[in-house]
Amino acid sequence: MKYVARLGQVLSRFPFRPPIRASRLAAAGGDRGMTTAEYAMGTVAACGLAAVLYRVLTGDGVARRLESLIGEALNAPF
Repeated sequence: MKYVARLGQVLSRFPFRPPIRASRLAAAGGDRGMTTAEYAMGTVAACGLAAVLYRVLTGDGVARRLESLIGEALNAPF
């Protein structure tokens, strides 16, 4: 019986909230999360950014800069 009383004390800390109806949710503008179309647009944008980064990082300018940076570090006087 004391376990039931303890459970009542614990549950009283959490106020009861009635379920939200879809009509109230729509009226409040409570669209949470992304829809399938938004996921698709996010995926396309991420792929585009990845392609741009790949082109920049595999270009000659970046390779030359990395080579010169490593060369300067190896030839630095101690």
